[in-house]
Amino acid sequence: MKIAILSRNKKLYSTRRLVEACEQRGHEPMVIDVLRSYMSIASNQPETHFKGEAFPQFDAVIPRIGASVTFYGTAVLRQFEMSGAYPINESVAISRSRDKLRSMQLLSRKGIGMPNTGFAHNPDNIGDLIKMVGGTPLVIKLLEGTQGIGVVLAETKKAAESVLEAFMGLKVNIMVQEYIKEAGGADIRCLVVGGKVVAAMKRQAQPGEFRSNLHRGGSASLVKITPAERATAINAAKVMGLNVAGVDVLRSERGPLVMEVNSSPGLEGIETATGKDVASMIIECIEKNAKPHNTRTRGKG
Repeated sequence: MKIAILSRNKKLYSTRRLVEACEQRGHEPMVIDVLRSYMSIASNQPETHFKGEAFPQFDAVIPRIGASVTFYGTAVLRQFEMSGAYPINESVAISRSRDKLRSMQLLSRKGIGMPNTGFAHNPDNIGDLIKMVGGTPLVIKLLEGTQGIGVVLAETKKAAESVLEAFMGLKVNIMVQEYIKEAGGADIRCLVVGGKVVAAMKRQAQPGEFRSNLHRGGSASLVKITPAERATAINAAKVMGLNVAGVDVLRSERGPLVMEVNSSPGLEGIETATGKDVASMIIECIEKNAKPHNTRTRGKG
């Protein structure tokens, strides 16, 4: 198969591993920088171009689209979907998961465990917003933040009010979440591929830090997950419509709680911690499902 890998950097670990896995299984990978691609949107003949030439017809696409280029990246992916290529993660599903508020609303509707979450626009609502999530300490998140950036732990009511007022004054969208103290600065990253948890690792924040992201200096280790955690991760990926997802789960006194569902999970941390060949599992999932126009939305929306 001809497989397009949408990535801005060929040298990234995840991109390199996906290229290796494609080649080992006899496929032809091509790494495409979405920001250097452009589209011809003509009736019944959608094309994607690079340096004056149209790309060949691909059998499948692996989107590795960074959060900062979500809009343009999903537009390019949608163009490939309309030409019949099979996307391991569809453009609509990626957009859905990238919207933190929308994803929480969808998880809530399906009854999936999650921290109590509040959202407001007006500073007059701050007092009730704090009560809504069980008081302080609480976590304040920028909706556009990634890799732990724009996430603040407010330990007192006064601190929470000050941070919320500041963010609202800057006209940025934020949400407030219950702080799960018993998680102890750790979360479980479950890697879901094709409706199964294929690998899981525990991420532990460094001393004095509550964010467990590896980009923030957190450490990763192998972990055995419970049946409830496995089911929660699988259901969360299904709700988002993602075939490949990194589901971040907190261990709480009331069971597993989903903190976030990532549509472009990094492979380095989880492959190193677990010793599993996740890249090959992703290619295997493509082999089982890649048929022309085999998408739920067929590039419609």
